[in-house]
Amino acid sequence: MRKIVLTSLVAVFAVSGAQAANVINDNPLYRPGANQFYSMTSLLSHSENADSWALAEKFGYGITDKAAIYMNTAFNESNWFDGMGWNSFEIGADYRLLDEMNWKIDAYALYELGPVWGDHMSFLDKNYTSYNWGIGVRAGYMTEMWTVAGHVEFNYLNSESFNWGDDGFHSILAGVDGFLSLNQNWALLIGAEYTGWLDDEFENAGSWAAKFGANYNIDANKFIGAYISGEMSHRTGDWEIANGFGFGAKFGIQF
Repeated sequence: MRKIVLTSLVAVFAVSGAQAANVINDNPLYRPGANQFYSMTSLLSHSENADSWALAEKFGYGITDKAAIYMNTAFNESNWFDGMGWNSFEIGADYRLLDEMNWKIDAYALYELGPVWGDHMSFLDKNYTSYNWGIGVRAGYMTEMWTVAGHVEFNYLNSESFNWGDDGFHSILAGVDGFLSLNQNWALLIGAEYTGWLDDEFENAGSWAAKFGANYNIDANKFIGAYISGEMSHRTGDWEIANGFGFGAKFGIQF
C-alpha cells in the first residue's frame, strides 16, 4: 500500500512539474512545446517623453520540445503618429542543449536588421540600415517557484548582410534574470544586462540596462505584465542616464 501511495505522489509531482515547465509567464527559461506557437506583445514608453511609444511583437514556434524558431519586430510612433518608424526585424532559432532536472542550457542564433523604415529614410536605406549576426548561450536553474538565468551573446554588426570585412563592429551582451512566483497567478521579474563594444573605436563605451516587473497569469496559456526599466551609458568616461526610465506592459499567449 505504501509503495502505491508513494508511486502516486511521484506521478502527481511529475505531471505538475511538466505543466509548470510549459506555462507562459515571461520566465527567462520559457520555451514552447512541440508544435506550439507563442506570441509576446510589448508596449513601452519613456518617462521623459510620454509622447513616444514603441510596440514590439515576438512570435515563435516550437518545432520540437528542444528546438524553436521566432520572429521579432518593433515599431515606434511619436506625437500621436506625427512621426513613425519600423525599428527592427529579427529572426532567430534556439535549441535546448541541456534539460537535466532543474538545470537548463540553451544555445541560440539570430539575424537582425534595422532601422527598416522611417520618416527620414526609405525602406532598408543603405545610409541608415545596419545588419547584425549574433550567437549566444543562456543557462540557469529553474524550479516551479523561482528561476535564475544568465546569458552571454556575441554580435557582429555591419552595413551589409554579408560584409565580413574590416568595417564591421563587434559587441558582447551579458546579463542575469530572476523570476519569482508568488502564487498561482502573480510573479515578479528582475534583470540586468551589460552591452559592451569589443573594438578600439568604442573604448570605454558600453551601457547597463535594468528592468523590474510583475505579471499576472490569467491561466497557463496567457499572462499580462507591467514593467519599469532604465539604462545607463558609458560614452565619455562618465556614466550617464540614457533616455530616462521606461515603463510598459506586455501580453503573452501560447496556443
